[in-house]
Amino acid sequence: MHCSVRTCFRASVALIFLWLFTILQIPEENEDVKNVINHGSKNNFRSLDDWQNITFKYLKEIQQRRKTWLTVGITSESREGPNGLLDTLASLYHTSSTSEQKQMTVLVHLADSDPTWIRRTIIRISSLYRAQILTGQLLLIHAPPDAYPAVNDTQNEVSRGQVYSKQNVDHAFLMSFATKLSTYFLLIEDNVFCAPNFVNHIRSKVGYRKPNTWVLLEFSNMGFLGKLLHSRDLPLLAHFLLLFHKERSLSWLLLHFRTLLGQQSSILCRPFLFYHRLTHLTFENKTLVGHEKDPPDPYTLSGTVYTDMRFSDTHSPQKAYTLDESFFWSYNVTTGNYLTVILNNPANLNRVQVRTGSITDGKYILEKGQVELGYDPEGTPPQCTSFTLLGRLVQGQMDQFILESIGCKVSCVKLAVNANQVGGLMIRHIYIWGENAKNRKDVQRDNDDDDDDS
Repeated sequence: MHCSVRTCFRASVALIFLWLFTILQIPEENEDVKNVINHGSKNNFRSLDDWQNITFKYLKEIQQRRKTWLTVGITSESREGPNGLLDTLASLYHTSSTSEQKQMTVLVHLADSDPTWIRRTIIRISSLYRAQILTGQLLLIHAPPDAYPAVNDTQNEVSRGQVYSKQNVDHAFLMSFATKLSTYFLLIEDNVFCAPNFVNHIRSKVGYRKPNTWVLLEFSNMGFLGKLLHSRDLPLLAHFLLLFHKERSLSWLLLHFRTLLGQQSSILCRPFLFYHRLTHLTFENKTLVGHEKDPPDPYTLSGTVYTDMRFSDTHSPQKAYTLDESFFWSYNVTTGNYLTVILNNPANLNRVQVRTGSITDGKYILEKGQVELGYDPEGTPPQCTSFTLLGRLVQGQMDQFILESIGCKVSCVKLAVNANQVGGLMIRHIYIWGENAKNRKDVQRDNDDDDDDS
C-alpha cells in the first residue's frame, strides 16, 4: 500500500508548484489579480493557464526578495462567526515592533474551496494590510481542490480520514511554498493571539541553542500551534505529510517527524507565546477546551492590576484581568506575595472567579492562596486600607458568590500567596461580576424621585 501511496504523493508534491498562486499586490494595483478576482464566480476560478501566468510572473520576484529570519505560516478556511484570520493578523502585527516585522514574513494559505470566500478575504486583507503586501511581508497563496488527493476511506473512517487528509495537505502546500522565504518557520493557526514582541522572544530562545541540536521548538502546548522548525527541513516535512496524509493528525505527524530526525524529547519554551481565542475549537483540542464551561460574561469594570511578584512584559499583571486568554506568569513566589485588581471606582460585587494553572494539564496552579475584598483606598497608587477574606483557593481555583453585606463598595480584589512555591505560576484570569456602586446609587435616587413625584 505504501508503495502506491508514495508514487501518488510524489506526483502531488510536483503539483504543489503547478497549482499554487500568489497575490503580492492589492487588487487596485495589480491588474492581473484584479482580473482574476473579478472573473471568479461561485462555481469556478479562471483557467489553470491564468493562475500559472500569475504564479510564474511573481514567483521570480518572491525568490529575489531578501530572505527574512522568520516565516509565520497560517492555513485558513471559512467558518461561522467572526473572521479569526483577520483577528490573528491584527494580533501578529500589533504585538510586533517595526524592527520585528522586518525580520518576519507572514504566509497565509487560503485553504477553502469557496471562491466567494477567497475573493472576499483577499479584498479585505488587501485593504487592511496594503503596506505589508506591497513590501512582501505578507503573502497569500491558494491551491484549488483538484490538487488534493482523493480519500477513499470506509464509511466508519471517512470523517477522521478526511479531516486528517485536508489538514495535512493544506499544511504541506504551506510548507513547500515557505521553504526559501526565511531561515526559520513558525506554524500557528488562524484564530489565535500572540504575546507582545514574540519575534524577539523566539529569537532569544533560538540564540541559546546550537542550530544542529534541535528539530522542533514549541512555543505553545496546544496541538500544532506555535511550532518552530528550520526552513531547510520543510521540503522533507511536506513530503512526509503527503505520504501519510490520512493516517494521522498533523500534530502527531509533527512529533513523529521530530523523532525521526533525532530529537527524542519535546522542547517546550516557556512562557508560551501563542494561545487560542475563546471562540476557537480545533478538531484535536475541542475536548480539552470543553473541560471548563465558560461562565456568563463577567462585567468589564475598569481597573489596574498591581503585584510584587516577578514578571515579564510578555505576561504582565494586567493580563490576568482581561476577557481573552492571555495570562499573568511568574515563578518562585513566596508567602505574602500578591496580585491585586484596584478598581477605578468602588463596585458592588456579587461574584468573583479566579483561575490559575494551565487549562490543558493543570500545571502551574497557585497551590495555596486566598482572595480578599478591599475597601476605602488611599494614596498614590491607591491601596485599600481594610480587607475581608472572601475564600481560599482549592486546587488553584475559586468561584465564589458574594453576600451583599461584604460585596458593597469594593475597591480591591486581592489574590494572596499563602505559602512558598518553587517553579512557575500561571494566573489565567480574575473575573468579577457586579456594577459600579455609583451607578446603583444613581438608579436608587431616580427611583426615589419617581416615588416622590407620584
